[in-house]
Amino acid sequence: MALNIAIMGASGRMGRMLIQSTLDNPKANLAGAFVRSISSLIGVDAGEFVGVGKCGVTLSTLDLSGVDVLIDFSLPDALDEVLEACIANKVALVMGVTGLDETQEAKLHEASKRIPIVYAGNYSTGVNLSLNLLATTAKVLGMDADVEIIEHHHKHKLDAPSGTALMMANAVADARGQTLKTSAVYGRQGQAKRTDGEIGIHAVRGGEIVGEHTVEFIMNGEIIEITHKAQSRMTFANGAVRAGLWLYDQPAQLYDMQDVLGLK
Repeated sequence: MALNIAIMGASGRMGRMLIQSTLDNPKANLAGAFVRSISSLIGVDAGEFVGVGKCGVTLSTLDLSGVDVLIDFSLPDALDEVLEACIANKVALVMGVTGLDETQEAKLHEASKRIPIVYAGNYSTGVNLSLNLLATTAKVLGMDADVEIIEHHHKHKLDAPSGTALMMANAVADARGQTLKTSAVYGRQGQAKRTDGEIGIHAVRGGEIVGEHTVEFIMNGEIIEITHKAQSRMTFANGAVRAGLWLYDQPAQLYDMQDVLGLK
């Protein structure tokens, strides 16, 4: 029996991909596609909206009746409404919103005591495999390597650095026994040399780049680069739907894509 999956932020770039990915997956049934109450798209058929033909589900405001899993790639300011609705309706949540502040992340952790939640900065299988490679490399090289992270995204992206860059930085920091609060340097200017243990993080924005991340481990005499390039947003959408299908049978807890992929 297909799982009833709904999409929050359905009119956005990722929302469209999530609608299509859900419709394409035989194990999933599109049970809702939600937009803001002021949206002029309310009432439009979700399938026609993404160009795959009428599906019988119209874009609407948030209503989780009959929904098993909600996938949210909207904006941080919708978090309270989303958590309240998911808890009230006992709906599992796949959270793909980036740029949450510490207070919002704390709310997400608290909500995970009542409903199962997957929270990840990136739902790509390749990125999550890269995190394992980064942790292994950082553990072996330790402080002998200077680490620099460079990420590229399209000019419309709101948050910088990206959630994926922060995931990668955290993977390196954790493996070296550090925290980002004490080791991260976001871009550079002025006149000061690099200090030992810094993790440099740099954001580039332009054009329509889907997402590229490179982590450089720079040593005297050699450089190791681990790079991931996303060529289509459908990669992230398919991963999020995969996470939703996995999450439904899990107990209330906070998970990430490492759990979904069995990499832990």
